[in-house]
Amino acid sequence: MENRPTTPPKGRFELKYRGVDCLNCGQPLELSDKYCPNCSQANSTKKLTLLDFFEEFLANYISYDSKLWRTLAALLLRPGKITKEYISGKRLSYTNPFRFLLSLAIIYFLIISFNNKFESFNKFGSINKNSVFDLNNEFNNIKFDSEEEKKIALAQLDSFKLNSFIKNRINKKDSIVLSDPGLRFKKIDTGGLVSRFTDKVDFFNTIIRNDTIYYFEQGTTKFNIPTSYENEMAFNLATSIIEIDKRPGSFLSSMISKLPFATFFFLPFFSFFIWMVYIRKKYTYTDHLIFSFHNQSLLFILLIVSNLINAVFSFNSEELFILIFAIYLYKAMRNFYQQGRIKTVIKYFFLNTIFFILGSIAITILIAASVFTY
Repeated sequence: MENRPTTPPKGRFELKYRGVDCLNCGQPLELSDKYCPNCSQANSTKKLTLLDFFEEFLANYISYDSKLWRTLAALLLRPGKITKEYISGKRLSYTNPFRFLLSLAIIYFLIISFNNKFESFNKFGSINKNSVFDLNNEFNNIKFDSEEEKKIALAQLDSFKLNSFIKNRINKKDSIVLSDPGLRFKKIDTGGLVSRFTDKVDFFNTIIRNDTIYYFEQGTTKFNIPTSYENEMAFNLATSIIEIDKRPGSFLSSMISKLPFATFFFLPFFSFFIWMVYIRKKYTYTDHLIFSFHNQSLLFILLIVSNLINAVFSFNSEELFILIFAIYLYKAMRNFYQQGRIKTVIKYFFLNTIFFILGSIAITILIAASVFTY
């Protein structure tokens, strides 16, 4: 009796394309083997065509029994239970939590980047202004009840001479630095660490804006400035500040593109607090981390859907989806940790407080890193 599949295979899986050895790992195969039992590669000797390539690609995502759809269904319909099943050993049934979260984070922040209007903020940058300070132009944007009231207010502003005062102070400070940059830097270099570093950033800011200095080594050679890590950091920070001042919208877009990495920065720390709160439960730190990955993935899914709804219907739905996530998170904690309502509510509010604190720290670090590296 022939050893053949019960349903006639098609395409690359026809019997005439079956091999007796796996092309990937060399495992001996039977004609009935549609896939290699050792490495799971398809048992086919047929040359890969463009149609075969796209069929395989789409099959992994569109197939009703694919890991992606099972993961989405379990994540949406069974809060907390997907984590329980995953850590109990059902790992081939679902996508890797870390990879899944990373993919969702990238998709979400790509949507944010495409839909944001931060680039329009570049018009407020110094590159599009005639001067650093122009109080009269800002004053003209204020609405007055009458022209007479506007004239009176403008006269009062002129009497204070604020615009001229600020410009004169900046010019005076710049002239002190530019008169003898080397000497000025030696005086700065004798101060305390914090004040010294701040003054160095201000010094390099003045030098870069008023001289043709494009990189650190050029400045050290021209003004006889010592080469040190501290001085180079101050120079790079001054350069970044100038670029941010020129194009603030581009800086915001660049910073948002780094948000997925901030997510992965604080989740491991947050999982440590979950482990501490549920220390009596027989879960490892990794189990708590997977629980965090799954919940964060659900949050990104809701935010993606919210952004699509907002784009199509011009409706702000963020608050609704955040409320849905808050309810979901409570259900996930109840289902996964199997504790009573009162204990779960107390731990729910405590962990959310920790989450926001760690999130704020992560965002602060992200802003600082973005300024230094912009």
